[in-house]
Amino acid sequence: MPTAKVPKRAGRRLAGHATGSRSRREISASELPSELSMTDRAYAELEEMIVTLRLEPGTVLSEAVLAKRLKIGRTPIREALQRLSRDGLVNILPRRGILVSEINLHSQLRLLEVRRELERLMARAAAERASDDERKKFATIAESMRRASLKSDAMAFMRLDQEFNALISVTARNEFASRSMGLMHGLSRRFWYQHYRETADLPLAARLHAEVAEAIAERDPDRAGAASDRLVGYIESFARSTL
Repeated sequence: MPTAKVPKRAGRRLAGHATGSRSRREISASELPSELSMTDRAYAELEEMIVTLRLEPGTVLSEAVLAKRLKIGRTPIREALQRLSRDGLVNILPRRGILVSEINLHSQLRLLEVRRELERLMARAAAERASDDERKKFATIAESMRRASLKSDAMAFMRLDQEFNALISVTARNEFASRSMGLMHGLSRRFWYQHYRETADLPLAARLHAEVAEAIAERDPDRAGAASDRLVGYIESFARSTL
């Protein structure tokens, strides 16, 4: 099977002048929750820019240019890039600089082998351990996912997916599973964003997420685990279809 990569384009430039559609809405630091630290804000903005391919694979990143573009200091930018390196979204190369990592189908399939087991464990744990307030949040996410499904709203789906992942990470009450999953979310969402227009059934993906969220909201660990398996099964079939 060939490696799946974004086609190289002429003139990849330093971040701040990245190629890609300018019609996609970029968030600013002022729109993020005020309780986030500057490093968290830098990480959130850069992670979304990489996942949505506004910073394409192979793009050379400059701390100075990113700091100017995001209006955030260089120290938070540097710390955010270190976190993104741990997530596998950027590569920090001695004497070569910082590059956005390439997208690799084989790596994505190996990731899904691990993700299937962790997703099921965390979905079941969240159904058992989430508080009443957290269950209400899952119910809200499920409702919003179904609306995104009806509208085929890709950006709404992407952001709801990130919110869902963050909430399940907290409500599972298992820091080891949460840390492991945290390393996979950005890579998974970027792979989805690269290919969903070609091969994905976005309404189905949103509905499958909604089913997991609803099962957690209703305190049903068996249903949550089964819904999680259906979701990851679809994601794997989607990944293979990109061939």
